Amino acid sequence: MAIHIEELVIQTTVSLHIIAWLTNIGSMLKESLDRNFGLILHDVAHLLRITFDRRVRHMDLTRAQWWLLTHLYREDGLTQTELAELMEIEKPSLGRLLDRLEAKNWIRRDADPGDRRVNRVYLTRDVEPMIAEMRQHAASLRADALAGLSEQERERFVDTLLLIKENLQLLDNATGLHNQQPEKDKDLERQV
Repeated sequence: MAIHIEELVIQTTVSLHIIAWLTNIGSMLKESLDRNFGLILHDVAHLLRITFDRRVRHMDLTRAQWWLLTHLYREDGLTQTELAELMEIEKPSLGRLLDRLEAKNWIRRDADPGDRRVNRVYLTRDVEPMIAEMRQHAASLRADALAGLSEQERERFVDTLLLIKENLQLLDNATGLHNQQPEKDKDLERQV
């Protein structure tokens, strides 16, 4: 009996030393994330989205709706597949969203002249005043977000972001990851 207790004490002591060692290694390997640009970009994008949500709340737009309308404002005539990929949502969710926007006469779907199986999505004239108001809110938000930066600093900041985007697109194309489906945005899907 005494041997078993002694073995148990030794095993417990060894286990405690291993845990202490692992905990120490964990703290040694833990990097400071205060200046991690990926996390900062994520946080900034999140803050931009929630602030924009608040600014357009009176327009009765969900995030999914204003995000889709913004994509079409940027490039009208995208296919439903392209929109689903850009918005990182499933095609059925996109279909329901498009149905609602079409019922409001904000978008229309037309068959692609080159492939009748493909639908292209276009903004309608009825949504133009709403788009104009959204763009005003977006410009105001960008100005508020960039407050304290000179015009030269703003231009350099945007140039830097564009370079980072280009680097990641080149990396994506070189590794073949562009053919893989991104993880879908579950928060956006819930709003659809």
